[in-house]
Amino acid sequence: MARRCAITGKGPLVGNNVSHANNKTKRRQLPNLRSVKITLEDGTTKRVKVAASTLRTMKKKAAKEAVAN
Repeated sequence: MARRCAITGKGPLVGNNVSHANNKTKRRQLPNLRSVKITLEDGTTKRVKVAASTLRTMKKKAAKEAVAN
């Protein structure tokens, strides 16, 4: 399975490691993915990979919604 967030679509970034001698070698920065179970409308559960930053945003919005109600 690809290293990509199922909700936001965040994926790996490409950059360079730069040494003190200014040598550049390619590197990948992978997203911080977490495996999470979600419940679908029909009651079944599914396991998806979600970025940790997306989980934080979802928790923040859920808390804000709970306070508003």
